[in-house]
Amino acid sequence: MAAHGGDVVSVGRALGIDPATILDLSASLNPMAPDVTPLAAERLAHLRRYVDDAEVDDATARLAGALGVDADRVVLTNGAAEAISLVAHEQPRGWVEQPEFSLYERHLAVLDPNGPRWRSNPNNPLGRLARADERAGVWDESFYPMATGRWSRGDDSVYRIGSLTKLWACPGLRLGYVVAPSSQEAAALARQQTAWSVNGLAVALVAPLLERTDLAGWATGIARLRGALAGVFTGFDVTESTANWVLVHGAGHLRMPLAHHAVLVRDCASFGLPDTIRVAVPDEPGLERLAGALAAVSARSM
Repeated sequence: MAAHGGDVVSVGRALGIDPATILDLSASLNPMAPDVTPLAAERLAHLRRYVDDAEVDDATARLAGALGVDADRVVLTNGAAEAISLVAHEQPRGWVEQPEFSLYERHLAVLDPNGPRWRSNPNNPLGRLARADERAGVWDESFYPMATGRWSRGDDSVYRIGSLTKLWACPGLRLGYVVAPSSQEAAALARQQTAWSVNGLAVALVAPLLERTDLAGWATGIARLRGALAGVFTGFDVTESTANWVLVHGAGHLRMPLAHHAVLVRDCASFGLPDTIRVAVPDEPGLERLAGALAAVSARSM
C-alpha cells in the first residue's frame, strides 16, 4: 500500500476487492461535501472542447469573491499539488519543520533553516491549528476551512495554498488554488503553468460547488463526526485533532486487517509517526462500516 494514502485501486487489485466498495479513510476529504458526480454529469459536454480563458477567468473571479481577495491575486490550479509546485518554483529556498506534508520538501530546491517556512494549517498530520502569533512564508490551508468554517486566516503578505479537491471531496477532478501576496506574484505563478492546466470540467464545476458550499455548517458537522470517530477507537490512544481526521497511536497493526474488510486508513510512518494511523472523518454510514470492521478485526484476534 502506498505511503501517501488514497490508493484504493491498487489495494483493491492486490486484495481482490472492487475499489468502488472500499471505504477510503486514508484520504482526508470532506464528508459533508455535496456529491460531485451528478453535478459533473450535467456538464460532460465540457470534455469535448478546450477550456476557454474567459471560463477560467470567471471561475477564478467567483472563487476570489468567496475568498474575499482580488481576482488578480488568485491562480486556479490542478489540485493543491500543482499549487505547491508553482510556489516552490518561485520560492525555491525554504524550510520545513517535521512532521509536515512531504510535498513541500520534495519541491523545494534548497532546504535552508533561514529560508521562508512552509507550514500546513492545521498541521498535517498532527491536526493542530497554528496560534494567531505564528508566522510562515507559505501557508497551506488545505484543511483550514474544514477545521474553522472560514476560508483562510488571512495572512495577506505571504502565499496561501488551498485545496478544493479536499474541500469538495473530488480527488479525481483536481482543483486547488494559490492566493499570492500581489497580482505580480500571481502572474508569475500563472506563467509557469502549462496550457489548460485546469481542465474544462473542473472549471465548469467551480460555480455550482461554490453555491453549495457551507463552510460553517460543514465545520460543525465535521467536529461532531470527528468526536464520534474518536469514540469508535475506544481503548486506543487517540489524538482527535482540529481537522477532518483523528490519529490513532499504537494501531499500525490495524491497517492490513481493516483493508481486508474494505476499509482503508493512512499509515503515518512517512510522517515520522511509526505505529500511528490517520483516519479521515467519514459520514454516518461510514462510521457504522468502520465500527463493524473494527469489531470483526477484534473478534478475529481474540
